Amino acid sequence: MGPLNLARLRGLGLEARLSLVAGVLIAGFFLIYLVQSKPPLDQYGYVLGRDFVNSWMGARAVLAGNVPSLFHLQGYNQALINLFGPMPPHNWSYPPVLLLFLWPLGFFPYLAALALWSVAGYGAYIGAARAFCADKRLLGFAAVAPAAGICLFSGQNGFFTAALLILFFRFWDERPWLAGLCLGLMLYKPHLVVLFPLALVLSGRWKVFLAAGITVVALILLTALVFGHSIWSDYVRLVMPVQKGVLETGTGFLTMMPTGYMNARMLGAGPHLAQQIQMPFTLIALAAVIWTFIKKRDAVLSIAVLVTASFVVTPYAFDYDMVVFGWVIALLWPYFESRWEKVFLVVIWTLPVWIIAIGAIPVSAPLMAAFLAVLVQKTKRGGDRLSAALIL
Repeated sequence: MGPLNLARLRGLGLEARLSLVAGVLIAGFFLIYLVQSKPPLDQYGYVLGRDFVNSWMGARAVLAGNVPSLFHLQGYNQALINLFGPMPPHNWSYPPVLLLFLWPLGFFPYLAALALWSVAGYGAYIGAARAFCADKRLLGFAAVAPAAGICLFSGQNGFFTAALLILFFRFWDERPWLAGLCLGLMLYKPHLVVLFPLALVLSGRWKVFLAAGITVVALILLTALVFGHSIWSDYVRLVMPVQKGVLETGTGFLTMMPTGYMNARMLGAGPHLAQQIQMPFTLIALAAVIWTFIKKRDAVLSIAVLVTASFVVTPYAFDYDMVVFGWVIALLWPYFESRWEKVFLVVIWTLPVWIIAIGAIPVSAPLMAAFLAVLVQKTKRGGDRLSAALIL
């Protein structure tokens, strides 16, 4: 059994071996973590699923008819303490449109809701990835992406974000109205798609652009209709200042954010200087999207440029938002042919984990910008030589 299995392992391609190792490491981490936890809290005093508690509290607030309670920081944290005991502070940060989709979770106890959220999110992500990657041997990059492990650990919505983005790209030519709907649903995390409208305009995908705009307007109006006309003004007045404070003074999560702004903050830069340091990254991302979409280029590389540029352009993005890169790396694997090119892909694939491990060494933003530059360079070389094999 041993020699046979070793022979089979040696016969696997590099992509399969990388996926196997990542899967084993992720499974081992969660096994140790859960064994040491005392549900619903873990050994560090956080609730299992960490950030998911915000989604669950949002769902409960909807069912209780008390959505405004989410926006008051002190009362919100007191409610968490009443439910779970002493714990680190949390805050509600999402645009209220997300509540339109969260409320069913409020019918379940916390741990059951967390399990449902995790299974549904991961299933949506993998289902979307399978529909947009003809070479199923590469799906391991998506299935066990390090960012997926972080997303699962933190109870975040990165799986749903990735699924929406994948479906957006899947349908943006064949079914533009559906693609626009997927993009419009990203209203709950608009900072991750700020360059998408520009790409749509430059590429002449006007139906997608229009559908996304209609979806956004409809969601804003529906949110106000369901939760009251003051819901958006309350969000702007009470929640956005808290988020601004997190961006300017928060320190505990800097290593989780691969942006120029946060890399500068890690070096001790104040908010104003960090904004100035972010500016070149923003301009690089903007130029990359304009270059790529001003004319028709390779489909896979164009998608990779847009996704990567969306993380370079913004000062605010987390490692758990990078789940979509598992799928992007799967698509790009045949494009990066040399050994060193594949090493670079693996570095980007594992970036969400190692940026935490190396602590305060601010290299993630320059690496993301370098990756974007490599992608743009590759768009100069060829047409759709591999796209037909990868995109269904």
